[in-house]
Amino acid sequence: MKLLLTVVCLAVAVSAYEPINNDYHNTIGVYEAARIKQAEEAADFDGSRIVGGSFAILGQLPYQAGLLIRLQDGRQSVCGASLISNSRLVTAAHCWTSFGVHAREVLVVLGSITLYSGGTRILTNNVRPHERFNPFTLQNDIAIIYINPVSYSNNIRNVGIASGNDQYVGSWATAAGFGRYTDTSGASSSLRYARLQVISNEACKRTYGNIILSSFLCVSTRYGESTCAGDSGGPLVINNTLIGVTCFGHSAGCSRGHPAGFQRVTSFYDWIVSNM
Repeated sequence: MKLLLTVVCLAVAVSAYEPINNDYHNTIGVYEAARIKQAEEAADFDGSRIVGGSFAILGQLPYQAGLLIRLQDGRQSVCGASLISNSRLVTAAHCWTSFGVHAREVLVVLGSITLYSGGTRILTNNVRPHERFNPFTLQNDIAIIYINPVSYSNNIRNVGIASGNDQYVGSWATAAGFGRYTDTSGASSSLRYARLQVISNEACKRTYGNIILSSFLCVSTRYGESTCAGDSGGPLVINNTLIGVTCFGHSAGCSRGHPAGFQRVTSFYDWIVSNM
């Protein structure tokens, strides 16, 4: 995985003064959905092309959800999410609405390492983006998905929600998704994960400028691992505790060593709990 994940991150500016890519579904999600479907149908990935990442085994990341998103115009897009209770998930708000493109319904895939087959599959249109979500700056880029209750098992289990004031700087966390494993690759045929080190927001600002607010969390990708196209909305986890929701990457690509960005879960703890 020059990055290993696979769900989709928004591309942030090449410099702090360039606009972020806030047209997620039109420029990323729809294309990645098709790539992932093709990869699963081909099932010809031999594993030798992964750079710095690993395939997940069934049950290893039981909180991980895949999202197959049906847009209002009939196209299909893709994101990730995290199961936080037997009837609630957390994802990115831009997975539901992005630059005037809105979702109609979401197929939530749980307990599976493939997106288009297997596991428990639940259709819903009950999604609540944060009321102050700004699609241009990605501020408050978080949403709750409501589903009919699922039964926990070895393959389906909720993740804890981070609270408090820990900045996690220097800590290693796990991110996962179904998307690309390099900037130029097709999609993986199976769920992958990567270990990423949290950096300070000040360090992140050296790449992205003042778009980085206290409610963002950034990780280093200098070791060749990162989130990438198709990973949006997915989890960043430490010790079975969700600390980040995949939000954006650099517009120059996932494997160029630029930081990747997440929504900081501790900043939204009260909002998440109030919607559970």
